[in-house]
Amino acid sequence: MSNFKSDFLREIDARGFIHQISDPEALDAYAARETVTAYIGFDCTGPSLHVGHLMGIMMLRRLQQAGHKPIVLMGGGTTKVGDPSGKDESRQLLTDDQIAANMASIKTVFTRFLTFGDGPTDAIMVNNAEWLDKLEYIAFLRDYGRHFSVNRMLSFDSVKLRLEREQPLSFLEFNYMILQAYDFVELGKRYGCRLQMGGSDQWGNIVNGLELGRRAASLDLFALTCPLITTASGAKMGKTAQGAVWLNADMRSPFDYWQFWRNTEDADVGRFLRLFTEMPLAEIARLEKLEGAELNEAKKVLATEATAMLHGREEAEKAAAAARAAFEEGTISADLPTVEIEAASLDAGFGILNALVTAGLVTSTSDARRQIKGGAVRLNDEAVSDERLALTGANLTGDGIIKLSLGKKRHVLLKAKG
Repeated sequence: MSNFKSDFLREIDARGFIHQISDPEALDAYAARETVTAYIGFDCTGPSLHVGHLMGIMMLRRLQQAGHKPIVLMGGGTTKVGDPSGKDESRQLLTDDQIAANMASIKTVFTRFLTFGDGPTDAIMVNNAEWLDKLEYIAFLRDYGRHFSVNRMLSFDSVKLRLEREQPLSFLEFNYMILQAYDFVELGKRYGCRLQMGGSDQWGNIVNGLELGRRAASLDLFALTCPLITTASGAKMGKTAQGAVWLNADMRSPFDYWQFWRNTEDADVGRFLRLFTEMPLAEIARLEKLEGAELNEAKKVLATEATAMLHGREEAEKAAAAARAAFEEGTISADLPTVEIEAASLDAGFGILNALVTAGLVTSTSDARRQIKGGAVRLNDEAVSDERLALTGANLTGDGIIKLSLGKKRHVLLKAKG
């Protein structure tokens, strides 16, 4: 661990956030002496961010807690281009309306983690379309394009990997790193922003901006990246068999979010507690030494604390109680994810395959068949072996619900309406 003097770098270093810093000593001295304005960019390619974005969000939170000013840069402009980093193929281009709708949906998550306002350390949200949409392309290329070496651009992983795999890289995407660099310069000029943070895969792009700022605008800028998080078994953080772990509650319920963290691999518990919760480091050190059944208790602490950060303490406690009821007491909790179905469909007989799809437990009826054959499906805690089974009013419990389960850890309540 380095001997940083600034509260910000000392804290994020102790918790495992630092991968690279462009000039550690100078940034540390600056952060110890003045209020640092720093940003991270988020493109608007979907209606929600996912767990993979949490490292960046938590870094902005730590920055603000240490008395500095975060900028959340929404990529209203760069989303129209598409970041080639880590992608084998071009993203589908979105319309202005789709980008605006995604941005509005994404914004809601940040208010859980950051305090926005007009104060010196209050976070602000900026849209890079403000300057990118107004660019006069020829003039832009003349003023800024001359500072970029194509030879060097071809050496960056985001470009090199695509070319090595013989996947097409459009000229539009090739421009992404120039636009990202220009964002840094604009934020430096407009807001006094001197630090860009991001994942380690963004190092080349961030350094591009740092160098452009020096050459084109005489700005003294810094770069800081965090490690890309993979689980102990090598899987990408936030990817599950059911897809991405979304942050918006309407795309992943607090209960399912709690379950994601509860299922953390043993070797990752301490690391994830340091990164994704605000528990004291001494308490985390105690928890990560636990073994066996006691380590499961540490996972529940991680799940509850991480869920409280995003969804609030009340929702986190509800999710923990629902999990306890479902897994340890064998009872049905009203706080399990609930899906409403028409009562008329039960009168006609609602096929188990369609019920599993409706509940979101499987992606297709063929997937449902496979799960039933594998013995993974339960109806009101009883194993289901017949794929032709039809749910009727007789399957409703006294509370007017039907409990569907996939494996030991995924449960959904079907509630009849009408």
